[in-house]
Amino acid sequence: MRTILICVLIISASISSCKSVEWQDISGGQLTIVQSKHSPFPHPERFEGHRYGDSLYSFEEHYNDSSVAIFIPENYSKSETVDLVFYFHGWDNNIQKSIEKFKLLDQFSGSDKNAIFIFPEGPKNSKDSFGGRLEEKDVFKALVTDVLTFLEAEKKVNTTTPGKIILSGHSGAYRVISYILNRGGLVENITEVYLFDALYAQIENYLHWIETYNGRFVNLVTPDGGTLEESVELLSDLEDWGIPFQQFEKNDPSLDELSRKKIITVFTSLGHSEVINPYFEQLLTTSGLISNPQ
Repeated sequence: MRTILICVLIISASISSCKSVEWQDISGGQLTIVQSKHSPFPHPERFEGHRYGDSLYSFEEHYNDSSVAIFIPENYSKSETVDLVFYFHGWDNNIQKSIEKFKLLDQFSGSDKNAIFIFPEGPKNSKDSFGGRLEEKDVFKALVTDVLTFLEAEKKVNTTTPGKIILSGHSGAYRVISYILNRGGLVENITEVYLFDALYAQIENYLHWIETYNGRFVNLVTPDGGTLEESVELLSDLEDWGIPFQQFEKNDPSLDELSRKKIITVFTSLGHSEVINPYFEQLLTTSGLISNPQ
């Protein structure tokens, strides 16, 4: 899969042009990379780059990539709406590296859900949680429209109407996800949120979404990733508000356990980058998405 992915990145084309792009047949489905003007970057706040500590992350190298990866599982069946699963990477990462390291496409296809996987490029190989354009009002909605319009033109779907949307992300992705929940538009469509050792801040946005929209929220926590204190605070707030939740102190909750409650926190003993695989597949398997037809 690694060689195929590199080829796709080279042939990426403009999503707004509605030109036909080349889809790569890979294990489990089809993959392409497009560019969208509603991707997180480029963004004016990073035209001069971003400094973290003694390092300067330049605009050209880290904030000038508007790529969006799109993966369609091989048994995908067109319907009246299109269910979407979004993934956002954390610090020092990018689309290609994340897909390879965490086996995201294998996990997605392994969940056997009738949905399409969408992965916008974030701050590329940078120590930065800024969500760029996706922190602005209704830009997430515009990105979804852009993607679905492209997919309809490619005859991969027969509608531009979104169905259920799942937001997931690792580490610094907490910020872009929280802004999407707060002001991105389509919040009524967002049914589930998965945080992979990512609850560093923005608790109020997550609590508001949980309380208002009754969605499924799963938070995986590591002992040394920096999310432990915020995760404990979230549970305390949920308890104060009378919102039922489930917590586990183990590395391997079963699929049955993951299905029992809508609000779940898993306190693991794993490392910061060990909470994505195989938990992404397990959470999708136990999600409210319908399964692919056999």
